[in-house]
Order: sequence, then C-alpha cells, then structure tokens
Amino acid sequence: METRAWGYWAHSATILHYVPMGVNDLARTIDDQPSSYYHGLQGTFRAMPHREAASQTKGAKTMTAHNETLATIDGLSTTHGTFSDQPVADADLNTILQASLRAANASARQSYSIVVVVDRERQKALTGYCAGVTLVYCIDYNRHMAQAEHLGLGFDGGGFTLFVTGATDAALVAQTAAIAARSLGLDYMFTNGLHRGDVERVYKLLDLPRSACFPLIALLLGRAENPATHQKGRLTGTGVIHWDRYHLPEGVELDQLVAQYDNADLNLAVNSAWHQQGFEHYLQWLYEVRSPRRKPGEGKRQLQAIAERSGFFDV
Repeated sequence: METRAWGYWAHSATILHYVPMGVNDLARTIDDQPSSYYHGLQGTFRAMPHREAASQTKGAKTMTAHNETLATIDGLSTTHGTFSDQPVADADLNTILQASLRAANASARQSYSIVVVVDRERQKALTGYCAGVTLVYCIDYNRHMAQAEHLGLGFDGGGFTLFVTGATDAALVAQTAAIAARSLGLDYMFTNGLHRGDVERVYKLLDLPRSACFPLIALLLGRAENPATHQKGRLTGTGVIHWDRYHLPEGVELDQLVAQYDNADLNLAVNSAWHQQGFEHYLQWLYEVRSPRRKPGEGKRQLQAIAERSGFFDV
C-alpha cells in the first residue's frame, strides 16, 4: 500500500501553520474528494440485484473489510462509561476537525458550528461526562445572517426546513469526526446529555446565540478507562433496509425482529438484565421502561420551547 507524508495548511487570524495528517486510506478518502463528488456519488455504484444484495446482508453481523476505511468503519464501537484525563493531542484534534469538515453539506453552507470544549468541568456541566475533549455540534445560521448583513443583504435563518437541513449537516460532520478519531486510535462517545436537565445551561456555558442556533449533539473523544470488550450488534436486513419501496414488517417478520433483540449473541440490547427483571421480551422493557409513551396532555417540553424560540418552529 502506498504511503506518503501529507497534511493541510490551516490558519487562525493571521497565523498560518501546517498540520500533518494521518497516513491511511481513511484520511485520503475523506480529503481527496471535492464537495461535488458526494452529490453525484450515487451514480458511481454498480446496480446490484435485490436478491444478490439480500444474500450479502442476510444474517450478517459485520461487513467484510476490504481496505483501511472499511476496517475503521467496521470496528466502530462507542465508549460507555468514563474517559481518562489524558488530553487529545492538538495535532490529532486538528486532523479530526479538518477531516470531518469534508462531510457532505447542503448548498455548501455548512449550516453548523462546532464548539470545542477542553475544560473538563465545563464538559461535565454540559453533558454529565468528560473526556480528552468534547465537541458540541450546533445547528447554526448566525454566521450566514451576519455575512448577509455585512453585504447589505438579508438571510432568514429560521423555519423547519432549515432546521432539518442544519441537523443533517451537523450529524454528517459529527459522524465523520468519529470515524476520523477511530482511524487515529482514539475512543469516542456520542451523547444527547446536552438535552438533559435545564437546556438553557448549554446556551449560557457556551455563549450560544438565542436565535437561529440549536445544540444538537455532543461527541466526546479521548481514551476510555475501560475499553469495550465487545461490539454492539445492529439489525442488518428487514425493517432497516428497504428495496425500491418502503415495507413495514408484519407477522413472521415481526416475530423474527423480536427474536433478534432477545438473542444475546447478537448483542442488540442496551440492558442485558431485561429477562431477570421479569420481561418476556427485551422490546417489552424498551417500550415500557426505557422509552415509555408520553402521557396525553403532557406539557410542552423545554427542548421544543427552545427550538421554537430559536425560530425553527412556528409557535
């Protein structure tokens, strides 16, 4: 395999510096593609007959890695628990950030902001966890509003469409950062801990704009104190992958899905003690305990109120 030393030029204000990049297939794959590549990507794949595709995914637990990029993706496993206090090296952090910015985004707007939080007390206050660094991904249109105003123009950063667009952009760049981090040997954990408790604290701790900005998700990076000993499973076929048209599982298919969650060897459950807790099926625990129905007439949640205040939803 060809290896070469390479990197990118980055600047902050008037300071220009060179940051070496990771020498592996993942970094080259991400950085070598122009934005237009992603928009036309679907035309680069061979059309695969449904039965052939199904035979490759039916009963599969993991993909077969053919290169370093696929090997990194196949090995993704989030950390559950605590991270050591070892900081993430500046060079690694810059590499992860710059590589992640190659993620696809709508209309080349990059409708997000990434707040890099190094202070461990601040990390803990934001999510309940702390690591070498926490990256907070926000849907954000304030940069575009400021740019438009600077040019004597206007830009409306509100509305549900822009909320969905910004959430998609932010999720893509966050997942790309996680893949880049794993390629460098770092552990990671995504958390929605930002949304637990008083969400206003996030705006105060990070000085976020109160309009046209919404904290979506946080990504913790560092070294896990207790690395995962096994990988969480994934559903790989019916109910997740649909061919040509949407198909809602029914009858025997639903029985098979329930059985997959009950199968400890597939490791799909987030609570391995569900049976000992008196449940016949894991999904009973999931729907009754972990994700119970919202009670009729329950008041508006703070998260929704903040999204409305930010201008993304009509009140």
